[in-house]
Amino acid sequence: MSAYNSNYLPPSCASMPLNGNNLMNGLPGAGPQPHQQQQPHQPPPPTASSQQLYQPQAQGQQLPPVSQAASYPGGGGAGAPNLPPTSPFNTNITQKFLPPTSAAHLPLPQTAPVNNGPFYTNGDAKSAPSAESSRTNSSGQLHPTHPPPASGLRPAPPPNTQPVANLASKLQSLDLNQHRANGGGAPLPPPVHKGVAQAQGCSSLTQPPGGIVGAPTTVPNVIPDPFNGQKPPNLQPNPPKMFGLPSSGPPSRPVQPPGASERIPYGMPPQVNSDHSYQQQQNQQNNNLQRAALPPGASGTAWPGSPAQPPPKPLAPPPVQPPAPSKQQPYPMAPTYPPAPLQQPIIPKPMAGVQPPPPGMFGTQPTSAPLQYQAQPPPQAYAQQQPVQAAYNSPAPLNVTQQGFSRLWGQDTIDLMQNRHILSPATIPPPKIVLHNQFHESINCNPSIMRCTLTKIPESNSLLQKSRLPLGIVIHPFRDVNSLPVIQCINIVRCRLCRTYINPFVYFVDSKMWKCNLCYRVNELPDDFQFDPATKTYGDVTRRPEVRSSTIEFIAPSEYMLRPPQPAMYLFLFDVSIIAQQSGYLEAACAVLNRHLDEMPGDARTQVGFICYDSFVHFYSMAEGFNQPHEMTLLDIEDPFLPRPDSLLVNLKECKELVRDLLKQLPKRFANTHDPGSALGAALQVAFKLMQASGGRITVFQSCLPNKGPGALEPREDPNNRSAKDVAHLNPATDFYKRFALECSGYQIACDLFLMNQQYSDMATISGISKHSGGCVHHFPLYQKTKPHMVDSFRTCFKRYLTRKIGFEAVMRIRCTRGLQVHTFHGNFFVRSTDLLSLPNVNPDAGYGMQISYDENLTDVKTICFQAALLYTNSEGERRIRVHTVCLPVTASLPEVMHSADTEAIVGLLSKMAVDRSVTSNLSDARDAFINATIDVFNSFKIAQNLPSGQSGQLIAPRSLALLPLYILGLLKHPAFRVGTSTRLDDRVFAMDCMKTLPLDQLMKYVYPELYKIDPLIYHARNTTAISTPEDDEEDDQLPELQRLQLSAEHLDSRSIFLMDCGTLIMLYVGLNVPSNVLEALLGISSTAELSDYVYGLPNVVSPENDVLKRFIARLNYDKPYSALVQIIRDTSTAKGQFIERLTDDRSESSLSYYEFLQHIRAQVK
Repeated sequence: MSAYNSNYLPPSCASMPLNGNNLMNGLPGAGPQPHQQQQPHQPPPPTASSQQLYQPQAQGQQLPPVSQAASYPGGGGAGAPNLPPTSPFNTNITQKFLPPTSAAHLPLPQTAPVNNGPFYTNGDAKSAPSAESSRTNSSGQLHPTHPPPASGLRPAPPPNTQPVANLASKLQSLDLNQHRANGGGAPLPPPVHKGVAQAQGCSSLTQPPGGIVGAPTTVPNVIPDPFNGQKPPNLQPNPPKMFGLPSSGPPSRPVQPPGASERIPYGMPPQVNSDHSYQQQQNQQNNNLQRAALPPGASGTAWPGSPAQPPPKPLAPPPVQPPAPSKQQPYPMAPTYPPAPLQQPIIPKPMAGVQPPPPGMFGTQPTSAPLQYQAQPPPQAYAQQQPVQAAYNSPAPLNVTQQGFSRLWGQDTIDLMQNRHILSPATIPPPKIVLHNQFHESINCNPSIMRCTLTKIPESNSLLQKSRLPLGIVIHPFRDVNSLPVIQCINIVRCRLCRTYINPFVYFVDSKMWKCNLCYRVNELPDDFQFDPATKTYGDVTRRPEVRSSTIEFIAPSEYMLRPPQPAMYLFLFDVSIIAQQSGYLEAACAVLNRHLDEMPGDARTQVGFICYDSFVHFYSMAEGFNQPHEMTLLDIEDPFLPRPDSLLVNLKECKELVRDLLKQLPKRFANTHDPGSALGAALQVAFKLMQASGGRITVFQSCLPNKGPGALEPREDPNNRSAKDVAHLNPATDFYKRFALECSGYQIACDLFLMNQQYSDMATISGISKHSGGCVHHFPLYQKTKPHMVDSFRTCFKRYLTRKIGFEAVMRIRCTRGLQVHTFHGNFFVRSTDLLSLPNVNPDAGYGMQISYDENLTDVKTICFQAALLYTNSEGERRIRVHTVCLPVTASLPEVMHSADTEAIVGLLSKMAVDRSVTSNLSDARDAFINATIDVFNSFKIAQNLPSGQSGQLIAPRSLALLPLYILGLLKHPAFRVGTSTRLDDRVFAMDCMKTLPLDQLMKYVYPELYKIDPLIYHARNTTAISTPEDDEEDDQLPELQRLQLSAEHLDSRSIFLMDCGTLIMLYVGLNVPSNVLEALLGISSTAELSDYVYGLPNVVSPENDVLKRFIARLNYDKPYSALVQIIRDTSTAKGQFIERLTDDRSESSLSYYEFLQHIRAQVK
């Protein structure tokens, strides 16, 4: 078996990686560990030797608070120069990495109960002033917290055994502080946090019709001290990854400071005599911790003096304490709470004989990590990661049986502060819908087509408001389905009252009657319904395909047609101005169109036409008898007309050769044009006149700002304000294009837009032709024919656009169970009535969202249903009805509602609501609403679970909502909603349009890309090849499941290759020290120096490694509309910033890291 890497091992036996060139938070060589709080207000620490360790000061030493005049902890006061301490590096940062080991701890004072007023949950804004006012702060900035500084130095052993020393050297390059110009005086102002904007009256996005649910709130722009001035609790996240240091080495005896017992520095092994003696010490420690965890008299406890009992398997123990004085005192790192009435507080007594943690352990969490990333334990192991400090709080921790039942019922919880790495190692499956009916569960609607934000529906609106969760559905109605039942029958069975189509969730009274599952009316069955078309026999009605599949398609009879089905009509509008010719898009577009003419959907009636425009409009007549196309130019663009209406749209089958000839001539015809004008409005007007008789699809290619004739626009973007907090001009400058789209919608015409701009083109205005006509928008910024990767990306996208299936003159209606209704729609369409969407064209890549409201309570209902019916004409001129039905249970329990949340569906719906908020109000309101929605959800869960109020150092979340803060942070850092980072206005508007129209599976990769380390693929390829046989080659072997990593530079390794899937782009990040044999096998190069800054496409190398990587990428592209473009980025490339900016878990200049965002959320949860 050949080896990929001498240091690479399978997950079961891998060791800690050696990574001296690791990226942390986007900066080389430094980054926050799981417990580190970054401190941007302090100047960078002085240079420190890598042979020094930092020791925290004893807990008993209380330092005076730092005055506002001192910008550096420990700096001078009002009359003294403000100089940094003489420590080798920042004391505040280092203190986070060392476990508390001093014996001289003072007991923390009991925290007084905080009365923040009643928490409001029923949606009345007037009854929750105190709960929402606690988020308001007048300073307008986010300040990272500063724990008390520590002092003290101790010499360090050799560098290869000291992770902290290496970390200290890394901290030198981490720009967490701001330098003072003169070395003293007033501090520089802290950086304004762009991610949390302050706006009065801004509230959560979960709103009922007519307003926002909940009291108006203001997100604080100052993060209060999350630890209330005390030393931070011993946070225990998942095992941190330490790069660049060996996993073991000779121990070093630490220096004992006066008055303190021996301390074990982080990363140093304790002095133990043997494995047997250490195991006895560890058992004793676990036993002592179990004794201190429960009060006397509780089941399974053993207090000093009581008979010894076999200790149960401990949870993660609290911070290790050396032998302490006999005076009882609380653990210094565990937050304390006021005792309940008539109950004495339980103060655990430190037990003698507790030994320090084993080597590589910090708070009982292993710090060594193998070369292959170790993901989080499976869900069944999360219960063992809960901190023991919860044992000192109320309520008491669940026993193993209770935890097992909670996990079985889907009601287990997780502390996000203790489990920072909570992303599932694989693709996150949708939550299962439990209907207590195996048949109904097996045939329920596929979640890739329709998903609800809650898998259990609250029985009343008041219960929904208590949960603070949005209720809605996200739907992908025209999705490509492999096996779709198609039925042609004389009578389509529907409810006579609500017109619901018969579905698997109806109730059959007998063989002649059925009860509607939406309005509960009893209807008659037609006689022919007992006939089974599959077996050609009469029998049981439950064997019909309509009642055995939640997604089905009917061939509609004539009563579903207002006119004969239209043929496929395609009209293409090309911008041929000088900017368009310089970009060279016309050559690529005509080549792709010419190549795939025969693959366009349609029948023998399919018609096509072409119009070009610059300052004038150019028509092309291809009438019968012509041996070449004839061009006609319209000079009067203010009042355009059709010169020859009869020969501008021609039959594709009859005039295919003329069409091909025209597509070859067009790029040459305008190659030497120098016209800077763009009369888009006039071209659209004549296109409408050409298409209004039949309907169809108009495809527009635009490369600059329209500046001639109707709909002419002026530049509105200020390039100097691209990173401003307040983003202007998100609304259209004129309603010309919206009115045009609405007029097209009435004649079953849809407009699709391809924007290939080199400069600002006001997409916010011209995209209205697609938003209100059911069209789609594609954006290729800075397109140039000299950039092969952009040409390839455009060709792939345009090919998919031309060849994908299409539905003409479509309408879609969403029906709900009685008591519910749809009150808001999101997507590209025109709302014809309260629940009817007009879709002149529908395509398989379009998604939609709907918000649901209550008409009445669902007290007597056990299940509810949503049904989406899409009526359309396919490209062959056949009228069809596609029906999707989903069934969900109803509950009256608030905890069940919280545990049934579908995080991805919630994020998909919130993103669509935020786009509307950005346009109708402003971007700051949308950002605030994201944060308020998250805070409200965790507040509601805290109340639902009866968790203690106040700052507990925890952020408890149901397992179903554990990823909500992670995805919300991804939205806040996305180009659609980010501030503080330079973002072109057209790019921001396009990102917002994607939020509204992308299907959920594509949207999640767009918001939070997937990151993988591909080392296991190399390992798999080389091991399977060594023992492969000809029989194995015939059957494609299964690829290994790669663990999905969170988007943080702490996972990067200079010896590995990482793959990031962003949806339409896949990036391969090649480390600087990847072995040459791996580079040769994968990329056909011997060194990373052979890679240029911008490399696109995966090279064709004949090797098992290259083949397995291609198969893995093909698997990622399987559910995408078209294959993603592959970009290869080396570690030192100038394109590295494109990769780093997508690491949303890390801190940037204008936004918080994921852990800091969790701290901010926790500080607001009351």
